[in-house]
Amino acid sequence: MTAMARPRGTIELRLPGVDPVLIAAVLTLLGLGIIMVASASMHLSEQNGDILRYVNRHLFALGLGAVAAWLVFRTPTDWWHKSSTALYFFGLFLLVLVFIPGLGRGANGALRWVAAGPLSLQTSEFMKIFVVMYMSGYMVRRQLEVAHTLWGFVKPIILLILACSLLMLQPDFGTTAVLLMTAFGMLFLGGAPLWQFAVLLTMAIGALLALIWISPYRLERVTSFLNPWEHAQDSGYQLSQALIAFGRGEWTGVGLGNGIQKQFYLPEAHTDFVMAVIGEEFGLMGTLLVICMFGLIVWRAYAIGSKAESRGDRYSAYVCYGLGLWLGMQAFINVGVNVGMLPTKGLTLPFLSYGSNSLIVCCMAVGMLLRVRYENQTAGDGKGGKWQRA
Repeated sequence: MTAMARPRGTIELRLPGVDPVLIAAVLTLLGLGIIMVASASMHLSEQNGDILRYVNRHLFALGLGAVAAWLVFRTPTDWWHKSSTALYFFGLFLLVLVFIPGLGRGANGALRWVAAGPLSLQTSEFMKIFVVMYMSGYMVRRQLEVAHTLWGFVKPIILLILACSLLMLQPDFGTTAVLLMTAFGMLFLGGAPLWQFAVLLTMAIGALLALIWISPYRLERVTSFLNPWEHAQDSGYQLSQALIAFGRGEWTGVGLGNGIQKQFYLPEAHTDFVMAVIGEEFGLMGTLLVICMFGLIVWRAYAIGSKAESRGDRYSAYVCYGLGLWLGMQAFINVGVNVGMLPTKGLTLPFLSYGSNSLIVCCMAVGMLLRVRYENQTAGDGKGGKWQRA
């Protein structure tokens, strides 16, 4: 930004790293998330004698997320780059911990949490960031291999398959799909030839379809989503109740706190199906607001990444692209599940759903984006003396 003459005695306010659009979109989603967790969970909390039980836990997780985001923001991207491979293997180690008796905790037939005192660590959530960091580092180191050889394209996928195999043993089909699509998207943006991308994507889709076919509960989910009303009392119950919620909301909703589905019919209303509660209480206008906020977040992630790439920092650029892909993809899948476009799977809506680990990791992603923007702005003199718009 060029220096401009200003009246004597005035103070120039500069906040390197601050992206007004990104922060406004994230704060809108976080604020709405607090409101909707409260609205969707109070009837559950009341049964336990503490009407604010879930809200207080959500706020505590948000506080931890804010601290984590600040720590990430204060960490130079060079450290991420140097540590990306080590962090990926650390993530694999965390995925293995859930299978150790006494450490792993299960819920609803899934073994996804590691006991950490009074808290439970969902290791798959942190793997999302580790995969983005690892793939970014690999594409910087092996850019020519990725762009010109099949082996350079396949090598990172081998390690990714190892992580996905551990996730499928938990089982966590939703996170597996997100990781695969994020990694493939990053390889495509990194210059991988379209034919290699198409072949590997076809193989991945084939593997996913095989996993669905050989597992009865996954096959049941897929078939029931095609016609939830035919299975409205069993496998299609959750989706049919979500669709009823959207139908009741119409254009502007029934009003905050007036939703019926969350109280008597819709399971997991404060977690995976919070979007259905928004649709019922705020209608189409509320759902469009949420979608627009995610659109802004993805746009800013790519804008910040593009600026980093223009100044020669390809690692930071790929990190931003990967984070944008991940957050946008997960939001798309969650909304698609809620409205019946995709099979039902346990995947939170970033920034909104109740879930400590998901909220903390999403805040860390925002901290990373703001760190890259900060380095974009302060690249002129390394001390923040000059800064530019990302």
